[in-house]
Amino acid sequence: MTAIAVTIAGSDSGGGAGIQADLKTFSALGVYGASVITALTAQNTQRVRAIHDVPPEFVTAQIDEVFSDFEVSAVKIGMLSRVAIVEAVVTGLDRHHAKNVVLDPVMVAGSGERLLAPDAIEALRRRFLPRARLITPNLPEAAALLGGPVAASERDMRMQAEKLLSLGAKAVLIKGGHAEGEDSVDLLVDANGVMRLAAPRVATRNTHGTGCTLSSAIAAELAKGNSLRDAVRGAKAYVTDAIAGADKLAVGKGRGPIHHFQKWW
Repeated sequence: MTAIAVTIAGSDSGGGAGIQADLKTFSALGVYGASVITALTAQNTQRVRAIHDVPPEFVTAQIDEVFSDFEVSAVKIGMLSRVAIVEAVVTGLDRHHAKNVVLDPVMVAGSGERLLAPDAIEALRRRFLPRARLITPNLPEAAALLGGPVAASERDMRMQAEKLLSLGAKAVLIKGGHAEGEDSVDLLVDANGVMRLAAPRVATRNTHGTGCTLSSAIAAELAKGNSLRDAVRGAKAYVTDAIAGADKLAVGKGRGPIHHFQKWW
């Protein structure tokens, strides 16, 4: 049977993040990708100029059409900008008994624009933490979910991940890409303990879409039937390669995308 994953996220008109990055990732990893668009953005490698939210009822319609026809094995959740959209997605996923849900709690664009309304943070925390198989916050996102400071060490990262578990999360991959040091260190924390994933930090400014790509790569690996730990390991390796190949692309005048197809182009 064909492995199918669905991305529920915002569209990036520049093609480097959001729905576009997710579908590229699914394809690169041998998974058929379907999509539910929650927002349209007018953006490029330099800025996000405008955001147009998709009406919640249309988000619901997309979910119903996709899940009523396809045998979906995993779901990646990205940009959910408003409470009403959070509620529409949660209700739709519950109605279709969605499995292997990976939540990337997207809050701020790499160029600094806010993508999530402040009141939607509480909705994410309350409605999604207990439902997702995995959440993948970066350091600022984990701090926002907890209403605390940004983690300054691996010890802090582990403590914050454990706090998110206590709030109902089943597993947390807290990402250290915003930290400093020779290695980029992520921590997977769940009921089985802690798994540390380190990769050499690549010297490039072209990292647009990294978080979207990591979460969609995990969803793709879960769709293929891999265990959570194997899925995270595989996704980390894929993203590291995509960052390493980013400078092969000449896209835009700002912070460019990572190279989803660097092994093939």
